[in-house]
Amino acid sequence: MPEIVEIGERPYVALRGKVPMSGIGAFADRMREVIDWLAAKEIAPNDAPFFKYDVIDMEGELVMEIGFPVDDLHSGEGEIVTGVLPAGRYAIAHHHGHPDGLMAATGALLDWGKQQGVEWDANGDHWTARLEIYLSDPREVPDMNDWDTDLQFKLKD
Repeated sequence: MPEIVEIGERPYVALRGKVPMSGIGAFADRMREVIDWLAAKEIAPNDAPFFKYDVIDMEGELVMEIGFPVDDLHSGEGEIVTGVLPAGRYAIAHHHGHPDGLMAATGALLDWGKQQGVEWDANGDHWTARLEIYLSDPREVPDMNDWDTDLQFKLKD
């Protein structure tokens, strides 16, 4: 069952790109670029990696970021961007299982929000903070069917 929680702001470092729905897996495979950039700058992530969906156009391209929360705001370079996940109220739902099930979990969270009358912090296809937080480390949990992921969607203030 989803819940609404208050979350503080979170600085982050990420790789930003435009990808079709069919290209999300290939984009996710580029997470190593963020890890290598952070290591070169001696910046340690302070929490689990995430996918941030800024623009969701199911028929066209998604604008998304894959990255990590960090302690302080930094300057990016090239395709590496930095920013701050805003503080506020978020609807959170937990998904256990293969990432292929995240589309259905997202639909369920959006349906729950509609039933609850929540207002998402979004303007059409443009979202302020729509996140998938990947809680399972693939080195420790190699079977993707056993992965845990949290969906965090920001609500309007």
